[in-house]
Amino acid sequence: MRRFGTTLTLLALLSLAGLLTACQHGGSHSAQSGATQSGDVISLRREVSPPQAQVLGDLAARGADGCLLGAPPVPKAPPPPLPLTGTLGLWVAEVDPATLQPLRAVGTNPDSAFPLASTYKQAVLWAVLRAVDAGTLKPSERFDVTRDNQSLGSYPFDGSSVRTLAERMIRNSDNTATDILHRRVGLPAVQNVADDLGLCRTRLIMPTRDWWVMQAGLSRTFSGTGRWAAATGGDRERLALLIDADARAYRADYLQRRLDEYFDRRYDPALDLITHNVSTPYEFGTLVASEFLRSGLSGTSQRWQRQVMALGYGKSALKLTHRGGAAYFGGKGGNGWRLLTYSGYVETTDGRHLVYAFMQRNAAQTYTMPNTRRAFAWINAGIQAVLDAPETPAGASPAAP
Repeated sequence: MRRFGTTLTLLALLSLAGLLTACQHGGSHSAQSGATQSGDVISLRREVSPPQAQVLGDLAARGADGCLLGAPPVPKAPPPPLPLTGTLGLWVAEVDPATLQPLRAVGTNPDSAFPLASTYKQAVLWAVLRAVDAGTLKPSERFDVTRDNQSLGSYPFDGSSVRTLAERMIRNSDNTATDILHRRVGLPAVQNVADDLGLCRTRLIMPTRDWWVMQAGLSRTFSGTGRWAAATGGDRERLALLIDADARAYRADYLQRRLDEYFDRRYDPALDLITHNVSTPYEFGTLVASEFLRSGLSGTSQRWQRQVMALGYGKSALKLTHRGGAAYFGGKGGNGWRLLTYSGYVETTDGRHLVYAFMQRNAAQTYTMPNTRRAFAWINAGIQAVLDAPETPAGASPAAP
């Protein structure tokens, strides 16, 4: 069982595209019932109480600090059709393509914080295309894999273009491709994807290798300060750059060994929320809706974004696809030690726009990939509940969860 930690780490945060066969070997674990659905929330900003009369249509409601308020009151998502363990979160909404306001939605723990794992990588793609539009990054620019930028898992060949790295990042969930692009546009540029939307509980600033260096106890900056977990703005940016410098000092194989030791001997689930990029189901659902319907990108970059995001995992797992009800799909998944995440955007053949964000942490299974069928059973149930629900009129308060 000692090598099981290595297998998990190498697969950690990879999307399921091209990896479903891995569920058939490597020690599958059966899911158990009794999921914890209490929403213990980690605050990444000062709390802003939502107004008493907040309604479903008020997606854009923000506090005095410019932060998006918590999820509006919506019906609770149906229970998972198949057992899922750990703390669970789900947000499924049909959104107005012009205003991005939710027309119908269901949620479970929509304001609880979860590690994003590789689901965050779509924000890197968005930041990359912003840089392309701004003229600060050329699509033809090419990159080599070096000791300095190699992360865990497989990695691209030398001389890969921006487009090749972007496709590997979404289709294969390649961590090295992600880190190369993330650092090329700048750590703050990816965080700005969330900050520009007022998603103050969403952290996107850290490349993949940085998470593991912090968990493995190899970052002097992280270990030497207690400020990181609650840091925001300029303080978070300064600390992130220092942690990233710490991370780049280690070879990937050495980090792998130290990370195996951490998972095998001293894993602390509380560190997941501190070291990973994080969000809430509601905030990340808002990001996904904005990403596809109000990206601010040029027409060329929008087409590029949709083509690349269509390579992400999820389309084959949606019932809408099997019934011929999906005209377009773009999505991303991620997994890690006791973590699993999925998000997606669907345009239906009858012109409806759906977003979903599924999140799981503290699962009973250390290797969570086999939970995919159970996760999508719940996602599909949430989508069906939204499709079947009447539209909530503006100003009307739907049933509380």
